[in-house]
Amino acid sequence: MFRLPPEMQVFYKKNIDFITENAVNPDQRRYAVVGEAERHYIDLDVYGDSALKVLPKFWNEAIRRIGEDSLRKHGIVPWYIQTGAYQLTEAFKEKDARKILRISADLGHYIADAHVPLHTTRNYNGQLTGQEGIHGFWESRLPELFAENYDLWIGQAMYQDNVASVAWQTVADSHAATDSVFLFEKQLSASFPTDKKFSYELRNNVLTRTYSLEFSTKYLEMLNHQVERRMKASVKMVGDIWFTCWINAGQPDLSTLKDFSLQESDKQNQQSESQSWIKGLFQIRPESED
Repeated sequence: MFRLPPEMQVFYKKNIDFITENAVNPDQRRYAVVGEAERHYIDLDVYGDSALKVLPKFWNEAIRRIGEDSLRKHGIVPWYIQTGAYQLTEAFKEKDARKILRISADLGHYIADAHVPLHTTRNYNGQLTGQEGIHGFWESRLPELFAENYDLWIGQAMYQDNVASVAWQTVADSHAATDSVFLFEKQLSASFPTDKKFSYELRNNVLTRTYSLEFSTKYLEMLNHQVERRMKASVKMVGDIWFTCWINAGQPDLSTLKDFSLQESDKQNQQSESQSWIKGLFQIRPESED
């Protein structure tokens, strides 16, 4: 948000709490809303070694060549980022503050997910290689321990003239990192004392088993700060795409929206969404099984 020009910050900074709190909404919906889960990932390895060369870069062509059911089964994140960018551009054109905020938060989530290597493979949690838990280890445990030392400042947002190209390059870069994500964890596990790989920590008054600080530190060193680099890249892309959508919409004057405030009905809808997430939590898998 702080990478945006002043003409955008006048609106975005005023609503920073809303976007921060609602950036998790797509994860909440994925357990309760049909069609949500596939927006968060793409199983590139399902399509073979030449996936990035043969997969159509635009949704309509992909449907014609592969079929919508098959595409959705294995994830659609690079295509849906394009959809989200179009929706945000239209929201800017309409100067619809509610839509701008909601779509900005959602789009930021999908873009960030596309930067996670484990969101580009069917072996998303190491379940196919005996490395169960690696997903949360990479994207949650490591940032939890080390993110306060990340340098995430990149400079002002930049216009991107080809959103599709940026989206596909993002998943390509993420997928290229999967080999080291799995290999280094396996190598470290083989050489690390079993009783020191995990530790127990008190979370919300519950004793929880998690990866130890020592194991996490060693893994961080082997990855050479890969998590920080991917997070930094996601910060850059989110800001760039928000900015690009605003430019493509004709740079509408957002200062006229600075006094916008959410209505009680909006807050009730958010609460309902959270309750639906809790109810559906154990009903479906978050990613496709095959």
